[in-house]
Amino acid sequence: MSDLPDIQLPPEAHALLRTASRFETPCGDGTMVWHSWGQATRRPGLAPLVLLHGGSGSWMHWLRNLAALAASGRWLLVPDLPGFGDSAAPPRGTDADVLPEPVEQGLAVLVGDAACDLVGFSFGGMVAGFLAERFPARAVRVVLVGAPGLGVAPEKAIRLRAWRHLADAAERDAIHRHNLAALMLQHEESINELALHLHIANVLRDRMKGRSLARTDALAQSLARLRCPVWAIYGREDALYRGKLDALREALARAADFRGLALVEDAGHWLQFERAAAFDKALLAALEA
Repeated sequence: MSDLPDIQLPPEAHALLRTASRFETPCGDGTMVWHSWGQATRRPGLAPLVLLHGGSGSWMHWLRNLAALAASGRWLLVPDLPGFGDSAAPPRGTDADVLPEPVEQGLAVLVGDAACDLVGFSFGGMVAGFLAERFPARAVRVVLVGAPGLGVAPEKAIRLRAWRHLADAAERDAIHRHNLAALMLQHEESINELALHLHIANVLRDRMKGRSLARTDALAQSLARLRCPVWAIYGREDALYRGKLDALREALARAADFRGLALVEDAGHWLQFERAAAFDKALLAALEA
């Protein structure tokens, strides 16, 4: 897309893309980009597994999980959500509530009327919940990963620092590291060159400005209307819920068929990156329950 900045992906991303199939489905004035792994080796009877990334993200939010999930026999469908990554902006709006329709339109092209396992990280968790509510036949189950929109605010507001005005690359990198530490990752050693590279590549392509639903209880309201089972996986040290885990459980339990909250130890918000093996184990347990 011509309006996107020229970015350099890390070698780990290029290696995964060489093993992926790429699809494009209609979205706004352009297309929504999907990457797929495991279709040829999927275990019979398993639903397609749709992984929806977080805000200011892309498919690369799942970079450390794709190989293990595909090796488990799953067929993975991993989009860049509209307005993020390589996908065009949605036809209207700038928040999670306008994304279920283009995602559903894409899934109809890619999998027909097949029901899917919907897994959403952070902002993508809101998209997964809204999608399952509006298109109930599409969802076998929903797995929320560090999702906001539950009406549970952190003890202290998380302040992310601005960086676009800075001309010096080192100064921008320092701000990116600060923001990763403030919101995304629990441990300083987790903010390695790969995490920084992925984060920069993602935030440069975020065109969905002014998002605010994460600070409401919109997802909690949606959960109460879902017909499918709901699981949740969060980092125990998630900055959004530190000291609020009891309130988190209560909000999640608004789902009519809530199956449980798994906490990944020693992990922050971006838990599937920070503690990939533990997250993969928890996710596969939810998917196979």
